[in-house]
Amino acid sequence: LGKHKIDDLCTIIFSSGSTGDPKGVMLTHGNIAANAESTIQAIDPRPKDRLLSILPFFHSFGYTVTLWVPMQVGASTAFHVNPLQAREIGELCKKYQCTIFVSTPTFLRSYLRRCEAGDFASLRILVCGAEKMPPTLAQEFKQKFGVEPLEGYGCTELSPVASVNVPDWQDGSAKQLGNKPGTIGQPIPGVAARIVHRETLRDLSQGQEGLLLMKGANVMKGYLGRDDLTQKKIVDGGWYITGDLAFIDPEGFITITGREERFAKVAGEMVPLEKVEDELHLILKTNDKVCAVTAIPDAKKGERIVVLHLPLPETTPQELWKQLGARGLPNIYVPSQRDFYQVVELPILGSGKLDLKKCKQMAQEVAGGTSE
Repeated sequence: LGKHKIDDLCTIIFSSGSTGDPKGVMLTHGNIAANAESTIQAIDPRPKDRLLSILPFFHSFGYTVTLWVPMQVGASTAFHVNPLQAREIGELCKKYQCTIFVSTPTFLRSYLRRCEAGDFASLRILVCGAEKMPPTLAQEFKQKFGVEPLEGYGCTELSPVASVNVPDWQDGSAKQLGNKPGTIGQPIPGVAARIVHRETLRDLSQGQEGLLLMKGANVMKGYLGRDDLTQKKIVDGGWYITGDLAFIDPEGFITITGREERFAKVAGEMVPLEKVEDELHLILKTNDKVCAVTAIPDAKKGERIVVLHLPLPETTPQELWKQLGARGLPNIYVPSQRDFYQVVELPILGSGKLDLKKCKQMAQEVAGGTSE
């Protein structure tokens, strides 16, 4: 009595629910211990390190990496309760000379605008997860603060870390590539990745795009009260279906190309909404989240693309639409000029990610669900 076993439940963390209703993810002691150990092997935290921790514990990235990892190696941690308080976080890093920082791209945008150039000078490792890292954001952050954000990847269902870029290693003429910008890095020790066909789940050749599956001791026990959903997501002897589309290059680096839920079916064709979103931000030359691209039901085409955007002080929706159409995208990727709608703010989750479910609801409210 009173003794925990490795497969006993350790915690239940509810997924962000960015594309649907949140689900209770059951993580065991073995899940958390394995993921903490794998993360330690990947980024090599040491007892003398001090983590700058701003992610909430209800977010799995904050729970495992900023709570359990430093305790495993005897490192210290400087916590701040609100990741949106940029100036205070910059001052905290500088005051305590933090050396490791885990964050998200959304929060980095705020720090880039509001923190002083010397605030993050003590950092040796900065890892970002939870959402896609725009290359221009990483470049601007490195230029101002002298530290390059390294992109990682994970899911609550994976405890959460699955892959990460790490600093390149060099000793004399010997060099090992650890960071490849634009990718989510290589699987961390103890975790395997494979790419399969979206429908048949058969393995695809190296370099082919398909569904990303992950396997390791970090794969969750299951969803709370949803055995049916667990069986759909964990297949073939323990492989977790991430729902992300990706390919793996010859050096083992994984590139995410989209998410299944972030595709719209317009006139029978699959349109990657995130691609359209990225193009809009490139046109606007901004790393801030100014636009959110979603889709709503359409009587003629099945779905139609809607762009929600914040105020555009230096251009107009009409000009933005015109420039999007000139970027060489397939015509079906370009929403109608009438489907650009200004909103007061974009819905953001506590993790910093777009709340895709609320984006769709907002689009339905402003644009309606059917075409004329």
